[in-house]
Amino acid sequence: MSTRAVNFLHKWISNSVPETVGVDIISVAELTQKLFADAKAIGISGSEIEEETGSVYEVILDAILHYEAGVAD
Repeated sequence: MSTRAVNFLHKWISNSVPETVGVDIISVAELTQKLFADAKAIGISGSEIEEETGSVYEVILDAILHYEAGVAD
């Protein structure tokens, strides 16, 4: 994964996860679609982001679960 993709992913999650009120399959899927749309708007492809992370869905879900548990920074 490129440095710009890593930076984008971390910044996007830190800006989007705190706004998430509860987690369900649909909200995580919608956040995943929004992340890809936002990345595409600035020229970062989905494959560039998923190169190292595998499933962006799982990364977002994990971030939400850790945030709700009070573990996220």
